[in-house]
Amino acid sequence: MTETRPKPKPRPAPESLPYWEAAREHRLTLPRCKSCQNFWFPPSRTCPHCLSADLAFENVSGRGKIYSFVTFHRVYHPAFEAEVPYVVALVELEEGPRLLTNILGVSHEEVHCEMAVEVVFDDVDETTSIPKFRPRL
Repeated sequence: MTETRPKPKPRPAPESLPYWEAAREHRLTLPRCKSCQNFWFPPSRTCPHCLSADLAFENVSGRGKIYSFVTFHRVYHPAFEAEVPYVVALVELEEGPRLLTNILGVSHEEVHCEMAVEVVFDDVDETTSIPKFRPRL
């Protein structure tokens, strides 16, 4: 009998807590600078565009396209053994920032750059949901 190991869960830094709290509510939010109006990811305490510390987390569309991707065929962590092969992609959101994520709901052989995708949420447990993406219809 094979023992199933739990997948590692995110360990949010203080500056990313609003992102993870929104994900738990199935909302995708990103930090946006109140000075220059740019979004960015990953969350940080200052805007990487103008260095302002005046920011707020705002809901974003959750729509984007695959900028780049790789298909994992090896098991690098025992908890992911049942999912091999799986796709890890860099998704460029309509709002501009790129997120590293998984692509769900499609064979790894069908994934391609420029594929239109939308956010879905993987409910790991009652306290953690992870934004992932699927092809947009």
